[in-house]
Amino acid sequence: MRAIGIVLAGGNNNRMKALSQKRAICAMPIAGSYRSIDFTLSNMSNSHIQRVAVFTQYNAKSLNEHLSSSKWWDFGRKQGGLYVLTPAVTAENSNWYRGTADAIYQNLSFLKNSHEPYVVIASGDGVYKMDYNKVLEYHIEKKADITVVCRDMEPGTNVERFGTVRMNEEFRIEEFEEKPLQAKTNTISCGIYVLRRRQLIEMIEKCAEEDRYDFVRDILIRYKDVKRIFGYKMKDYWRNIASVEDYFGANMDFLRADVRDYFFKQYPDIYSKVDDLPPAKYNPGACVKNSLVSSGCIVNGTLEDSVVFKKSYIGNNCVIKNSIILNDVYIGDNSYIENCIVESRDTIRANSRYVGDDGKIRIVVERNERYTMS
Repeated sequence: MRAIGIVLAGGNNNRMKALSQKRAICAMPIAGSYRSIDFTLSNMSNSHIQRVAVFTQYNAKSLNEHLSSSKWWDFGRKQGGLYVLTPAVTAENSNWYRGTADAIYQNLSFLKNSHEPYVVIASGDGVYKMDYNKVLEYHIEKKADITVVCRDMEPGTNVERFGTVRMNEEFRIEEFEEKPLQAKTNTISCGIYVLRRRQLIEMIEKCAEEDRYDFVRDILIRYKDVKRIFGYKMKDYWRNIASVEDYFGANMDFLRADVRDYFFKQYPDIYSKVDDLPPAKYNPGACVKNSLVSSGCIVNGTLEDSVVFKKSYIGNNCVIKNSIILNDVYIGDNSYIENCIVESRDTIRANSRYVGDDGKIRIVVERNERYTMS
């Protein structure tokens, strides 16, 4: 593909509450064995984009470890590669990324040293499959300056937390509102953009001259009447994990057979860093119903409608319902957990009870003696 990729993975979101205190949102575990950023990187790889930069910043340790090798997404070729770019102090600049446009500006050399004519910019916190080639073909056909991937959300969705767009009959964007108080349309931006590399450089440099730092507000919204900005509608599965409820819902979606089939059994595949772990073990007395259980787990109790991530231990007579158990969790005997997200590396004492009341998801964070220094 005649494009380079930029993955915006440096942001933080207070709506993720305790879940984002130890990791970037793009490093959030998804579907038992994946991280959020795996979906965007896999889409880049499957679209034959061979040169991809990931901009990291907030709580980047876990994310950087996950991105330590490009081989999992097949970027490690003689041409191209996977570049993890973090803020750096230079003679001219000592700021952290002040926004998405500023992140691109601080790494402008990546754009200037590339030769591909187009750029695909995507956030790393979306769960979806997409062939970016089709978006690029649409972009060229429309003779667009910028193409924004959009989606019509289902009735009842809180679209006020997204950027909403209104298009004319030719799909040219006439209105773009970022997180409006009252949305006038249910069509949202998915945070995926295609534009010419040279034009992006010019826009970013102008933003920097005027001390503007945000790609959406200072480029998309500001230029909507000046540049030809078109919307490309996607109709397949797409989910953003910018809140606890969205994160919980995205994982629970993988308990549906149609979603699992779409992501795991239909081409193209989703790739991730592989851990060398034994398969899950179910001891006598274990009862598992409609759940995802990852490698390295040992299950002794009852699991219903739950997602259990790698290397977790479920004790005897435990009952876990409608919950997410993150990596490396130990749950003691006779515990009851329902409507919860249990943080990774937690140790839940025997006979514990955690329930999310009134339909709300409870985040369980326990730090017990299993990892204390002797």
